Amino acid sequence: MRQASSRTAPPVVGGLMLLCLSVVVSVASAQGPDIRPVAHIASIAPGSIQGIVLDEQGAPIAGAMVSALGATTAFAVSDRVGRFELRQLSPGPYLVRAHLSGFVASRGQVVDVRPSARASSSIALRHVSLGVTVPVLSAGVGSTPDPPAPPDAAASPSSATGTTDDDHGETAWRLRHVRRGVLKDATMPAGMIDDDGGRRNTFGQAGVFGRASDSARFAANLFAATPFSGQVNLLTTGSFESPQQLFTANNFSHNTAYLALGAPVGGHADLTARAALTQSDLTSWVVAGEYTTRAPARHRYDIGLSYSTQRYDGGNFAALRDVTDGSRNAGAISAFDTFAVSPAVTLTYGMRYARYDYLESGSLVSPRVALTLAPANHFRVNTMLSSRAVAPGAEEFTPRLESGVWLPPQRTFSALVRGRPFDAERTNHMELELEHDIAAATVSVRAFKQTVSDQIVTLFGLNMAGAPESVGHYYLANLGDISASGLSAGVRAAFANRVHGSVEYSMTRAQLTALDSDSFGYLLVFAPSAIRPQAERIHDIATSLETEVPETSTRVVVLYRVSSAFAHGPVAPTASPLPSLDTRFDVQVRQSLPFLDFSSAKWEMLVAVRNFFRETAADQSVYDELMVVRPPKRVVGGLTLRF
Repeated sequence: MRQASSRTAPPVVGGLMLLCLSVVVSVASAQGPDIRPVAHIASIAPGSIQGIVLDEQGAPIAGAMVSALGATTAFAVSDRVGRFELRQLSPGPYLVRAHLSGFVASRGQVVDVRPSARASSSIALRHVSLGVTVPVLSAGVGSTPDPPAPPDAAASPSSATGTTDDDHGETAWRLRHVRRGVLKDATMPAGMIDDDGGRRNTFGQAGVFGRASDSARFAANLFAATPFSGQVNLLTTGSFESPQQLFTANNFSHNTAYLALGAPVGGHADLTARAALTQSDLTSWVVAGEYTTRAPARHRYDIGLSYSTQRYDGGNFAALRDVTDGSRNAGAISAFDTFAVSPAVTLTYGMRYARYDYLESGSLVSPRVALTLAPANHFRVNTMLSSRAVAPGAEEFTPRLESGVWLPPQRTFSALVRGRPFDAERTNHMELELEHDIAAATVSVRAFKQTVSDQIVTLFGLNMAGAPESVGHYYLANLGDISASGLSAGVRAAFANRVHGSVEYSMTRAQLTALDSDSFGYLLVFAPSAIRPQAERIHDIATSLETEVPETSTRVVVLYRVSSAFAHGPVAPTASPLPSLDTRFDVQVRQSLPFLDFSSAKWEMLVAVRNFFRETAADQSVYDELMVVRPPKRVVGGLTLRF
């Protein structure tokens, strides 16, 4: 039997509340710059876009909705002098447009956002022409009765200003009011097109054509007045272990369609919806929505939900043995509030609830509390307490956006021990981080401590009996319980005019405190380096680099990680059972296609190669990526349309 392990999170919320109360009393009156939430050091500092909205005569326009679509989506409203500002934007190119009722939407313009920098943009809107009369051709069907003659047409009074040359006799009056032909020219004011009177029947009710016109006009006004922005990806993905396998039928290729649509909700929030679909031997899709309150605000709410499903119709029996009907489903909902207690104190708290139908206890709750203090200019203190629950295979149902590519479920998985139910991994994490801005750079020092129960091990490329070897299928096992603590130091900055990035070094002391006896024998055979019987010291370097070549509209992003504790498979009988030095990488090349650009849409080509298995999270287990054995390389290519 496996040894008992603790699965109860410590009272993190109560401890942090005491910390918050003591800190708020001492620094509530301090002033500081804008507060940024706790983030991993490997992330790149955000930038912003500011500008002004003018009409065709150079006068400022107030109340215009300005949207920016790029690595993130943001909205802003111009003030009474036409100025606007879009904050907390991830570095990269953004498509910026402005909308306002009564004006023609502006042409999209690309603005490049640099880390910790403020870009400028000037947007011109043109008034819609009003008051124009529209000549139409009127049709008369059947006879039209003569209008009644006045009681005494011959005695009609002349103009009050005096006599005129007009004949006001009865004969002339009837000639002027004689019936016209079936077709006749008429001049209709533009405003009469919107008049309900011409579309109602004798009972004062709107007719069929009137209701259809009302619906069409409402839809047209909705899409014209709302500054929708979005993104469409048409991608092809594949996995391979060697370059030769990339050109064979064993590269696990899939076609993926992705759609994102965002729009402002009122003047203080944004709503984003995303969906992705892939179809092959594994058919899967995912939909997600997010509601975020726009800064600045006393309370910034971030509410999201997602649902994902996958169904496997291939011939790998290992992929089917842990499911009853060939499909798996997962859903999640999250809610967080960032509360600006004072200009120098920001508190973020909330939780994520997820449910997986293939877990025995399918519900997982992950609370998190973070506190950011700014006791002085350009200096911040970040603290965080969290209890993070992760289901085996969860990365196939909850894709993240940090990599810049949003993909639906594309791989199958099963338990390494036949008949063993899946157990979720839980990480209790606490950290303290100091950040200081020096010119265009940010230097940080971080200390953290965590306890992990049921650490997950992921194994690729196993040749199991009755199951074909496949880079699109992996096996999962639980190692046991782990305790770890460590220190890290890093810097993120713009190293040159076109190059910016970050680097972080961390040293961690970790120890396996309880071993899963059910998985021990299997791991000893297939991944002996995953078993850590004694305390070890882990050295890790994580870097990110981003550069742009404006002459060719090319942007390159490189993520690279080196660690001394990566687990590896038994590639040879004499292979060392100890963890070894290994690397993970992610290379993305985005090439804009200006010859395909439209007035409000931009095309770009994407090529990416990576062997990272999981996205980086600030409160994840230090072993999550280290316990991925022989991950295959993954290539993504295709077209992206931003509008």
